[in-house]
Amino acid sequence: MHAHVYPFDYYTERPCDKFGLARAAGLIATLRAEVANCLVFDNGDFLQGSPLGDVAAALPEQIPAALHPVIAAMNAVGYDAATIGNHDFNYGVGFLLRALAGADFPIVSCNVVSIGAGGAELGAPLLPPVVILDRLIVDPEGHQVPIRIGVVGMLPPQVMQWDHENLVDAVVVGDMVPSAEHWVPRLREAGADLVIALAHTGIDPEPLQGGMENACLALAQVPGIDMILAGHSHQLFPAPDFPALPGVDPIAGTLHGVPTVLPGFWGSHVGAIDLWLCHAAGKWRIAAADSCLHPVLQPSADLVLRPSADPVARPLAESAPDVLAAAATGHAATLREMRRPVGHIAAPLQSYFALIAAAAPVQLVAEAQRAEVERALRGTDYAHLPVLSAASPGKAGGLAGPDHYIDIEAGEILLRHVADIYPFPNSLRAIRVTGADVQDWLERSAGLFRRIVPGRRDQMLLDPGFPSYDFDLILGVTYRIDLSQPARFDLHGVRVEPTANRIVDLRFAGHLIAPAAEFILATNDYRAYGGGGFPACDGGRIVGIPAMLSRDVLARHISRGDGLVRSAERIWGFVPMPGTSALFDSGPGALKFTSQPDGLRMQPVTLMPDGFQRFRIEL
Repeated sequence: MHAHVYPFDYYTERPCDKFGLARAAGLIATLRAEVANCLVFDNGDFLQGSPLGDVAAALPEQIPAALHPVIAAMNAVGYDAATIGNHDFNYGVGFLLRALAGADFPIVSCNVVSIGAGGAELGAPLLPPVVILDRLIVDPEGHQVPIRIGVVGMLPPQVMQWDHENLVDAVVVGDMVPSAEHWVPRLREAGADLVIALAHTGIDPEPLQGGMENACLALAQVPGIDMILAGHSHQLFPAPDFPALPGVDPIAGTLHGVPTVLPGFWGSHVGAIDLWLCHAAGKWRIAAADSCLHPVLQPSADLVLRPSADPVARPLAESAPDVLAAAATGHAATLREMRRPVGHIAAPLQSYFALIAAAAPVQLVAEAQRAEVERALRGTDYAHLPVLSAASPGKAGGLAGPDHYIDIEAGEILLRHVADIYPFPNSLRAIRVTGADVQDWLERSAGLFRRIVPGRRDQMLLDPGFPSYDFDLILGVTYRIDLSQPARFDLHGVRVEPTANRIVDLRFAGHLIAPAAEFILATNDYRAYGGGGFPACDGGRIVGIPAMLSRDVLARHISRGDGLVRSAERIWGFVPMPGTSALFDSGPGALKFTSQPDGLRMQPVTLMPDGFQRFRIEL
């Protein structure tokens, strides 16, 4: 859900029918009415991800009710149980526990353990690892028969890197599969007839190994798990276009025969698993199962597209009034905060071309970070080192769709614009790097691009599995990307081609950078502690600076009048490849920007069925 309750986009201040718990709750009510026996679950990442979540965490005094607005909305839905996701830790463990205390339903997590007094020994589980729900099933003859449903929850152990400073002295997060193997038998021993895994993790074909991030396939092989409600990766499963990996049936919706759903993101879909149960000799067994997804927005059959790129579509349910009412105070407080003026900018900010050229909003973030770190290091032992700054586009299409881009007009900037440019609750960090680290950092970022064959026409440019938030540019240096070379790193940051060099002509102040050169690099805490698998990011090279939220750094930069992006500064470009073209998809809003980014020769090709605008780039 990522704190999306209202069908409303706080960044643009426009209604949006595509997502939101209120809209999903209307669909849930319809689905509940179709069957005599129904349970509803959530598998995590519900407290963070929209301005509603940010305001509830940063300005609790703006929301007089002690109950968190997202939790209040979930109570109105009437959940049976939930688990937490990695992003639910973004505001700290204390905040998480205070928010969860208002839930009317159990919240479980089997692989998060508190650190005991003094930090020397592990204490109790942070949350109940499992729960058994005692329910009465109404059979076709109208008889009520008792059933005990076990629920276990888990989340990726990588959260210890991603949210290092919130968790390092508070909890330990273990591997999901061994934790499930420990707790599922205990559920069975306690009398559970069925076991549901609320697995905040996606589906990855990698074989079982320690520290897996997307472990659904491995969890499906844990004896005793009857079904999996998956998440984290924001994908859709079952779906006909999901890869038919070994053990994966994307049509039937099973992993190694275990019924599974992976229902998108932001409340875009409701995943449903229908079970046909048999009861004999005092025991239940699953006779048959069916997994499917229900979108909250149904596209028209012919997918006719309006100029706005939104499909002609209709909501499949009205927003549930009680859910809207439960979060109304938080919604109003969020609107007030997001409308607060911050400053002015002299030119539009858009991210339609942020994956093929240095984009103004990304540069603006990088400039703000660099300026703040330079101020913080004055008079310190690091003041003599040049400061570089790494930033990536937070909104550049991808799974979130063709309208998931920054598009801000010149003029007054409100706090909602700042949140649009920087949607994550990160903190500013500075780390010591060498010239070799800078080269590797950029090589890691350049994994976004597919290898392009010189002289060939219309090759797809981007790897669709590469998230835009891992495509960092570095302000303070200049460089070019040679697309004819293989990527040095894979999608997970593993060095697979050590001698590959996509980054060429890497310069600082006009001179080629020596591998041993020293710099300070401004970035965020997610990256500094290993998020994305970037080099030099093990937490050991962090330089002490005052704690500052990245979004606050950006807001102060704009309010000072420093928000004039040096758009003429060309940071990077592609090595020319005569006679070669590539295809690149962006939002249809890109068509109104007629100037070519960084001098690229580019022309529109067609509007794709999924709403993205395809462009041809002459390399």
